[in-house]
Amino acid sequence: MKNRLLILSFTALLTTALLTACHPGKSDKDAAETKPALTVRLVSPQEATTTTNVTANGNILAWQEAVIGNEVSGLRLKAVYVNVGAKVSKGQLLAEFDDETVKADLMQKEADALEAEANLRQAELDANRVKGLAKGALSEQQVVQYLTTERTARARYESAVAALESQRLRLRHTRIVAPDFGTISSRTATVGSVVNAGEELFRLVMQDRLEWRGEVGATELASIKPGQSVELMPTGSQRTVTGKVRVVAPTMNQDTRNTLVYVDIPHGLDSPLKSGMFARGSFAVGQQSGLSLPASAVLNRDGYEYVFTVSDQQHVERRKVVSGGHVGDRIIIHEGIDPKAHYVESGVGFLIDGDIVRVAQ
Repeated sequence: MKNRLLILSFTALLTTALLTACHPGKSDKDAAETKPALTVRLVSPQEATTTTNVTANGNILAWQEAVIGNEVSGLRLKAVYVNVGAKVSKGQLLAEFDDETVKADLMQKEADALEAEANLRQAELDANRVKGLAKGALSEQQVVQYLTTERTARARYESAVAALESQRLRLRHTRIVAPDFGTISSRTATVGSVVNAGEELFRLVMQDRLEWRGEVGATELASIKPGQSVELMPTGSQRTVTGKVRVVAPTMNQDTRNTLVYVDIPHGLDSPLKSGMFARGSFAVGQQSGLSLPASAVLNRDGYEYVFTVSDQQHVERRKVVSGGHVGDRIIIHEGIDPKAHYVESGVGFLIDGDIVRVAQ
């Protein structure tokens, strides 16, 4: 009988141990539930001010690109003195045509002008002599004839002088000079070629001035005025260049509903901007102020923004906010935060509403 009781007691103890191992007690479960999900640090909102910007895209082009062409026909290009990229000054010789035939023609025109001048002087003497004779000394027909000869000689002389000036101008046009200082951006002139009048020989970026032509939408146009600064970031470069709005176009593109804004770009040897580049421009149009939090404290999820506070029981509470611009590594919050509350500084991506956390001191 005693042995039987011992066996029953041992069986009961073994059963209790097995049940305890398979089903933890209530105290162990509670300990697991109260274990913090994360150790966090809290921060308070701070006042911050940021600049409001309007961005636009556009092309960088020459302020003025002069087309330098040929104004004489039938002459052979004798020499070319500049190439693409050359810096030139106003009046600098760029190319020359063979001027031998032009000079020969000029000598002929000078001789024609001298002959016409001599004929005019003789005609003037005859006319003056006729005018000094007594009335009736010559017939009226003879008088008219002398006066007409004088007028004809004067007309021929003036025609000869005009032809002479035209030939002198033709001689000057055999020398192609720069109309202003700048940089040669294109060259089609080839030594030995015979170029027709009006054909392009060079292109010149006038005064090395560039401009950015940004396309701005109708809603942003009202905030852009001449004289505003613009930060330009060309594609493929990390350097920015500051320009200034020169003028806003008076018309709008009917297809895109955008308006061109012309921005002057300062030129310099170290500028990363070149004509033909694409660049993004940022217009500083105002400032905005408000409470800010570190960017790490704001959670972006499903198209919304959230921050987390911590209750007295160390539970986190998620709150939706509306953010504004960035100030360094901080974000301005327009709606949804209390200036006296404290918010989780970082690690918000690992939290869900209701989690228990440990607050770092």
